[in-house]
Amino acid sequence: MSRRCELTGKKANNAYSVSHSHRRNKRLQYANLQVKRVWWPSGNRWVKLKLSTKAIKSLETKGIEAMAKEAGINLNHY
Repeated sequence: MSRRCELTGKKANNAYSVSHSHRRNKRLQYANLQVKRVWWPSGNRWVKLKLSTKAIKSLETKGIEAMAKEAGINLNHY
């Protein structure tokens, strides 16, 4: 599985780690992903998704139906 949020599409960002002497090495800044079980009311069941913490916060206000429609995913496959 990829390290990507299933609802928002967040993924790793390219960056540099900079030392005290300002030597730079390339590294990745990963998204804060959590595996979360979310209740899907219209499907009347739990859905297990890999979500970023930002998506979990947005889920509380928008709802799973709206966010899934926005992301273009079918919740029947999860």
